[in-house]
Amino acid sequence: MRQLLHAQGFRYRVDVQPERALRRRADIVFARDKLAVFIDGCFWHSCPLHATSPKANAEWWREKLDANIARDRDTDRRLEEAGWTVLRFWEHDDPAAVARSIASTMGRA
Repeated sequence: MRQLLHAQGFRYRVDVQPERALRRRADIVFARDKLAVFIDGCFWHSCPLHATSPKANAEWWREKLDANIARDRDTDRRLEEAGWTVLRFWEHDDPAAVARSIASTMGRA
């Protein structure tokens, strides 16, 4: 997906904090356009299609994964309050479709 974006002339930073005050990192950041893109893993972010629940230490894992989801929502809210556009995709999403969605959001579709 990053190769597709780069081939279309997009320039971005990878794995950086969109906002210094927010100790969270986005997978792809278009700083000038204030666009933060997150590619969420199915296990760690509880994908409704592919999430699994570990059997060993199940309660700890449930709390951990629930906390990840809550942190994602908090990150979205805080970035949006700071004037950012936040896009989230699943790791299994089609890279070409993701690249098209990003381009469309940036008005370059």
